[in-house]
Amino acid sequence: MGDEALWNRFAPKSVLKACSIIKDLNLGKQIHALVINTGFESDLFVANTLVVMYAKCGELLDSRRLFDGIPDRNVVSWNALFSSYVQNECCEEAVSLFGEMVLSGIKPNEFSLSSILNACTGARDYGQGRRVHGYLLRLGYDSDPFSANALVDMYAKLGDLESAIAVFEKIADHDIVSWNAIIAGCVLHEYYDLALDLFVDMKGSGLMPNMFTLSSALKACAGLGVKGLGRQIHSSLIKMSIESDIFVSVGLIDMYSKCSHMDDARLVFDSILKPDTIAWNAVISGYSQNNDDKEALSLFSKMHKEEPGFNQTTLSTILKSIACLQINDMGRQVHALVVKSGFECDKYVVNSLIDSYGKCKYVEDATRIFNDCLNGDVVSYTSLITAYVQGGQSEEALKLFSKMLAVGLKLDQFACSSLVNACASISAYEQGKQIHVHILKLGFTFDIFAGNALVNMYAKCGSIEDANRAFSKMPEKGIVSWSAMIGGLAQHGYGKEALHLFNEMLKDGVSPNHITLVSVLCACNHAGMVTEAKQYFESMDDLFGIKPVEEHYACMIDILGRAGRLDEAVELINKMPFEANAAVWGALLGASRVHKNLELGRRAAEMLFTLEPEKSGTHVLLSNMYAAVGKWEKVAEVRRLMRSGKVKKEPGMSWVEVKNEVHTFVVGDKNHSRAEEIYAKLDELKDLLDKAGYVPMVEIDLHDVDESEKQKLLFQHSEKLAVAFGLIATPAGAPIRVKKNLRVCVDCHTVFKYICKIVSREIIVRDINRFHHFRDGLCSCGDYW
Repeated sequence: MGDEALWNRFAPKSVLKACSIIKDLNLGKQIHALVINTGFESDLFVANTLVVMYAKCGELLDSRRLFDGIPDRNVVSWNALFSSYVQNECCEEAVSLFGEMVLSGIKPNEFSLSSILNACTGARDYGQGRRVHGYLLRLGYDSDPFSANALVDMYAKLGDLESAIAVFEKIADHDIVSWNAIIAGCVLHEYYDLALDLFVDMKGSGLMPNMFTLSSALKACAGLGVKGLGRQIHSSLIKMSIESDIFVSVGLIDMYSKCSHMDDARLVFDSILKPDTIAWNAVISGYSQNNDDKEALSLFSKMHKEEPGFNQTTLSTILKSIACLQINDMGRQVHALVVKSGFECDKYVVNSLIDSYGKCKYVEDATRIFNDCLNGDVVSYTSLITAYVQGGQSEEALKLFSKMLAVGLKLDQFACSSLVNACASISAYEQGKQIHVHILKLGFTFDIFAGNALVNMYAKCGSIEDANRAFSKMPEKGIVSWSAMIGGLAQHGYGKEALHLFNEMLKDGVSPNHITLVSVLCACNHAGMVTEAKQYFESMDDLFGIKPVEEHYACMIDILGRAGRLDEAVELINKMPFEANAAVWGALLGASRVHKNLELGRRAAEMLFTLEPEKSGTHVLLSNMYAAVGKWEKVAEVRRLMRSGKVKKEPGMSWVEVKNEVHTFVVGDKNHSRAEEIYAKLDELKDLLDKAGYVPMVEIDLHDVDESEKQKLLFQHSEKLAVAFGLIATPAGAPIRVKKNLRVCVDCHTVFKYICKIVSREIIVRDINRFHHFRDGLCSCGDYW
């Protein structure tokens, strides 16, 4: 063959390769026309090159059409097609084509196998990847460096890090691709320590890291919060003159952000000449993660003006910051931007909107967005459940939980904690136990957040025994765990046990916080231990370095007031290093009512009218104090004050749970579906109570009506209705658990002591102050509440 013939055969192939590299489709088509005119289209080498050229120029259909027209395809033809499909991210099709090739009898070579391994990685086809590994072993290509590197990458990216390491260790001479694949794999699966160890080994082998190695090492430093090594890598990037690469810059911003060095992160960001959306997202997320939400919002405003474009990551991050700052006006503006930019159907943005509206206490908006969402996921359900709980709509939260299970979604630990808190807030003991079962099934038993929530829930649902069991099973107990259990014991009137547990906590090396000490003082309060309370209060600063705040003073004033030491309580208020808040004056008002000190009560009420003019409790207590001494003109004056200030009295309400449903009652309630049975039960109980010696305490009913009407009103208190319903709706012998939003009255307290003995049932009442366990004619509070 002459020189001209040789040129005519190889020149088209060379020019087509050049067209592939520079993606010049027009020139490629011209060369294709020349190939046809000169009769070289049937040449196998030229045909294979045409297949590659069209694929690399994005014309996969033409590439496949040409491939299908090759009469005698060889392994090179198939390789050309595989690599083309992989490069165009059509990995599943490439894997399918490999199967066709094997069935056609063409034996794959090392290039086929390395290409298909990349396709398996892209298609996340682990099974086919393992089969290709088998081909490599059988055909003796396992030592081929391209195939070995592709295997390491495939195993690492598809979650089998153990196999990736095994293949990596068998490679005789690791090149930069091998190291990058295994280090990136470790980072991907959050084995940051191992990634950095391998990074050090690589440098020790004498091989210089490149940009991809250093980027992976930066991610590992970010994951571990290792700022020192991160700075060294930053220096290496500067020496390599690639620190200005946008991909590298984003890695640096992320590393400094996660190491809580936002000043350094900001310097890197400010050095970028024209930051793209990813860079903006990195720095905004950094500020958000470091709780500088105001700066995150400020940067977003600047980003929006400079118009680099934003995405769902930007919007989700900004909505999180808005939720933390509870700036709902800005939340609505971002919501409008979400709709305008077409992200209202993006699940991440939708979930962030639900969370943001919920945390800003706009539960109706959160609910509307949730209902408009076609396919809610675990995150959207959890966000709305949390919003309901925080918004005081725990019953709605539990209904949503039932709906969540009905659509086949599994709880995550955040949903579990929110639902447990929902049960705690309305004393839904049975539903709380069911959620506990879900926690056990899902393996969250030893999660400290779920554990703390369970301790709190069982304590607030009236079962201190279950709370103690949940507490005992926690392998790690933080200060929140100890505080929850101490507080639970205190609320149930187990003052000595609470103080014993507090001492156990100190022996365990856990230092108390101000909440723990509030629980300790509450324990003393509910048990009437005035001397012990004074000792703890006066030694807080010396023993634990905690200066008393308003909550501690309020507890101490309540303790002194309940014990009748009103002068000491007033003296303590006068000595406070700050102005007394509503909790302090509220404690004094309550004590004044108990001990009928009208003048002191009036003074406390006047302070509360200034501090909390919208709260009805102050007006009611003062009115009751006047009514108790027959000063009806003063009662009328307080009621006029309420009307003029548009203050509405909070109605007394009680809740009781039966068969996973919470039933609500108010005084004189006739709306319940079983109202007739409830009142019949009350009449039956009244006869039994009269025979047992019960005398209605009509003096505590402060309505200006005759005695018979007072007796009738007393016997229709919400907690009595709840107990009567519990007696007719629950099995004999089962405890009855009632929650009340106000303090249980003296008459109801007396009635329950009689009823628990008459019907041989335990009655557990949780009022606004504490728990009352009625058993065998006695109450756990010892009539001190």
